[in-house]
Amino acid sequence: MSRFQGRTALVTGGGSGIGLEIARRLSAEGAAVTVADLDPSAAARELGATPLELDVTDERAVSALDLAPDVLVNNAATCTDTPFPELSGEEWDADLASVLKGPFLMCRTLLPRMPAGGSVVNIGSVNAAAFFGNDAYSAAKAGLESLTRGLAVRYGPRGIRVNLVAPATIRTPIWDARLSRDPELMARLAGWYPLGRIGSPADVAAAVLFLASPEAAWITGTTLRVDGGLTAGNARLVADILTPGHLR
Repeated sequence: MSRFQGRTALVTGGGSGIGLEIARRLSAEGAAVTVADLDPSAAARELGATPLELDVTDERAVSALDLAPDVLVNNAATCTDTPFPELSGEEWDADLASVLKGPFLMCRTLLPRMPAGGSVVNIGSVNAAAFFGNDAYSAAKAGLESLTRGLAVRYGPRGIRVNLVAPATIRTPIWDARLSRDPELMARLAGWYPLGRIGSPADVAAAVLFLASPEAAWITGTTLRVDGGLTAGNARLVADILTPGHLR
């Protein structure tokens, strides 16, 4: 299937993890992909894509982009682990800059040039809907959902769609350091998910490609949660409340 044959795509944070898998899938389905990252070279070589060294928080660099992609995926982000009482203003600003200001700058620059039929997919998080820690990151992701809705309404008359994919826990290299200290972490986390497993970059990429494709031609301004059922309800709590057999 080549849903993106003849189309161009730009993926920020495409050098690794979720962004790399999205870029890989877009390329496999025919898109001419530009991988934007602080260091996009390895990913671009692997995919035969165009590398774009870019800090999405750099307003001057983003404003200078001379691109008009059919598909824009805003994936680049940072996430501080500092707990709220010790969270510095600099850490707060850094997360808001990468998670929210970056997509704002990218959309402000590229959407006016995007052709009719174009699609923006922002990568959000279930952290926007409920508290799972990471206060600055979560607040920024909530802002990104609001920005997504506003841009969908603003650019819909031009035939441009804007949607958001909100993943829960996804197994990417960002977890490697913690897993080296706590190898059973993912197994414990999986118990919170009704589907019984942690997500993969491929799960997120599949949702992104659907929303970016013509199959979603009448979907805009929506948030698609890719969370294994996490935000549908608390399976562990239900299991403790209900008598055995009620969940069968």
